[in-house]
Amino acid sequence: MKKTKVVIVGAGLGGMSAAISLAAHPQFEITLLEKNTHLGGKLNLKETQGFSFDLGPSILTMPHLFERLFVMHGKAMQDFIPIEPVRPHWRNFFEDGTVIDLTHKIDHMLVNQSLSPMDVEDLKRFYAYTEQIYELASFVVFDNQLENTAAVIKKKPSLKLFLKMDYFSTMNQGVRRYIKNPYMIDILNYFIKYVGSSPYDAPALMNLLPYIQWKFDLWYVKDGMFNISRGLKKLIDTLPQIQIKYQAEVLNVTKHGNHLSHVHLKDGTTLEADIVISNMEAIPFYEKITKESSRFIQKYNRKFHPACSGFALHLGTDKVYPQLAHHNFFYSKDSKTNFKNIFHRHRLNEDPTIYLVAPMRTDPSQGPKGGDIIKILPHIPVIDPKKPFTKEDREPALKDILPEEMDKMRTVCNVVRLIYQNANDEAFNLGAIRELALEALWMGKRMDSKLTEYRKKEMYEEYIPQDESDRNCNYDMYPAQGNWD
Repeated sequence: MKKTKVVIVGAGLGGMSAAISLAAHPQFEITLLEKNTHLGGKLNLKETQGFSFDLGPSILTMPHLFERLFVMHGKAMQDFIPIEPVRPHWRNFFEDGTVIDLTHKIDHMLVNQSLSPMDVEDLKRFYAYTEQIYELASFVVFDNQLENTAAVIKKKPSLKLFLKMDYFSTMNQGVRRYIKNPYMIDILNYFIKYVGSSPYDAPALMNLLPYIQWKFDLWYVKDGMFNISRGLKKLIDTLPQIQIKYQAEVLNVTKHGNHLSHVHLKDGTTLEADIVISNMEAIPFYEKITKESSRFIQKYNRKFHPACSGFALHLGTDKVYPQLAHHNFFYSKDSKTNFKNIFHRHRLNEDPTIYLVAPMRTDPSQGPKGGDIIKILPHIPVIDPKKPFTKEDREPALKDILPEEMDKMRTVCNVVRLIYQNANDEAFNLGAIRELALEALWMGKRMDSKLTEYRKKEMYEEYIPQDESDRNCNYDMYPAQGNWD
């Protein structure tokens, strides 16, 4: 039987998953092209001085979707990609000193003294609302891959479908309909970080994100997230239908109407293809590979706006910062302004919300004993070469945090703000960035000044496991052990 030749452009997780799925069918002969020397796309790794830095995504949800790739080939995912749950899901720091741990079960949220039983009841009602959204989204996206409203109506013509999806509300409106606690509103709204949008613009459909995390848990890949790529590569090595070509940059393709027949590589190689699958972003693929007309591209640019950008800082330190959980968020005093600056004003925030990852809470093997790995990530407006940030754009964020005004009370938000505002300034040298980066970890002092003695005592109390699943977790670092002085 003649094989169907499939060429996949890009060996990110999507490209690798496509290759593995197709290899379950004997009629396909698959070539996986990757322009880099490693697989995994945004997943990458930097190892230096005993530290292992995950340079890409840091959160795994819905591992059962990956598990399907192994099951279809008679394998167990755990043999290729061992994972473990993260406890707590993440820790949330607010400027008034409030600290709230997002636990893996809603009932457990009462470990936070700042939340009342009524707050937890609100969360349960919100969960029921998000469950309904997820069930419908699962039908639309996961089961049928319906790409627009017309396709949904054709598949299931029902007004009730749109009402249950809260179709006419924003994510923020959906949250506020059920949640009254202002801290929990900020926490639930910031789940939008998964897609790089704003809860004030995104549809209420996005409220399926907290449901997914509570329903399917939050996971860490043993020895680092890059091992997802390694595990999939290990599985691919057992599948003779798949051939991987590294440093295989695609220049263009040969088109015959709507059919792509050949893929041309930078090294001069041409590959014949019956089917071409792209793991690239859609618009760059149309621009650079299939060379579509500007009119065609403009249609997509008008419809699909880019997500926000981010500034990532990876630090390896010679001390441990025990007040941190694995995942942490430091919230802006004014979240609405934070989002508005990023998505509408194209303005660098004076007071950004910051995501901070300390993976050694779950996996101490990732760095030297007595040290810490810290990844700091504030969102910023999309990088636009036609509208670069100027010195004048950066100055407002610096007015309250000039070096001569900084003291030991500085917060992680203030210092990281200074770093990312000046990251592209040639006059701001690497040594200065390094010194400020180390100071960025000095967050306990200001937090301590705002915590009551009661709250400090609470942070030291040992969390009592509520069920058998909790007893499998390491609570030595939970909820927040260590010296706040």
